[in-house]
Amino acid sequence: MAARSTLSILGSTGSIGTQTLEVVRANRDSFEVSALSCGANVDLLHAQIEEFNPEVVAVADVAAADEVRNRITGDTRVLVGDEGVVELASRSGIDVVVGAISGFSGVAPIIAAVSAGSRVALANKEVVVAAGALLEHSGKGMVVPLDSEHTGVFQCLQGARVPVERIAITASGGPFLNTGRDKLGAVTPAEALRHPNWEMGKKITIDSATMMNKGLEVIEAAFFFDLSADAIDVLVHPQSLVHGLVYFSDGSALASVSESDMRIPISHAIGASLSWEGEAIRSSAPMLDLVAHRTLEFFSPDLQKFPCLSLAYRALRQGGNLPIVLNAANEVAVAGFLSEACGFMDIPDIVDATMSAHSLPAATTLESVIAVDSWAREYASERIGDISV
Repeated sequence: MAARSTLSILGSTGSIGTQTLEVVRANRDSFEVSALSCGANVDLLHAQIEEFNPEVVAVADVAAADEVRNRITGDTRVLVGDEGVVELASRSGIDVVVGAISGFSGVAPIIAAVSAGSRVALANKEVVVAAGALLEHSGKGMVVPLDSEHTGVFQCLQGARVPVERIAITASGGPFLNTGRDKLGAVTPAEALRHPNWEMGKKITIDSATMMNKGLEVIEAAFFFDLSADAIDVLVHPQSLVHGLVYFSDGSALASVSESDMRIPISHAIGASLSWEGEAIRSSAPMLDLVAHRTLEFFSPDLQKFPCLSLAYRALRQGGNLPIVLNAANEVAVAGFLSEACGFMDIPDIVDATMSAHSLPAATTLESVIAVDSWAREYASERIGDISV
């Protein structure tokens, strides 16, 4: 039997992390879980340790780490804090690091993993948006996307013999697809968190509601497929069955179509690293039934109603530090909305104002990326303070 591929999962107790472990369960002969990290969900992490017996885990704070140590019955080593996650991510001999830590906090460990030579299956959009240039020069490892849209585009490109004209990624439209722009200023966090198709973390759910999530994916697509902003389209597709499309110069197009199940892109991202041929990686996702769905709809996004998407295109076109600023200001604005310190439509206004005010020198190192991120967070926080007064 061929050797198993070793995995480290950063963010193992979140949605992507738990679904990655579902794929591992369906392919026990193909994968070995070597390391896990989590924030504060000690109970779930302990259950994962008992089941998969990783060599090492990393936990966000000291108290949670002490609780994990006290409950472990095996030899698993426990690391603590951001430094612990970076140490875990940079371990040698790991085939695949699954990057499922949300937000800017994922930047340092992902860069460490690439520098150590691992293949990174990246679910954290913010890492590419804020530090894509650093990833390209971080070492001998590589980064592959772990989401349905970019995986779909990648699959459509396999074996292509005709020049590519453009690509499109799809968006569900979120909870406010059919809500008038004049009503969006009054929506509550509870309403914005009611995604019609999926249950996700709070931040990504709000990003879906503002369409910032799709804007971040546009920037990702430029990174992964070496395309300009003008060659990347967004289509609103409420059924969420078509994930990515590739248009070719001869007028033809290929589309990736499947049920909305993250286990499909997960199995592709972690399974593609296996060095042997003919090994079937099972996602356990249901097969597509187009007859049952009957109707597929597509719309152009309303950029007046969802200005965050326009802001992301602006950041991509202008480049420099603007993607970093976009990401940082958005994280602050989303947190402000969730705490009811600002309104839903204040989110794009805060991001826009922060991008317009930025004038720091171009970031070329991790330290300078962190400095730009910190400036943007401080400026965006001040804007929220002005709104709250």
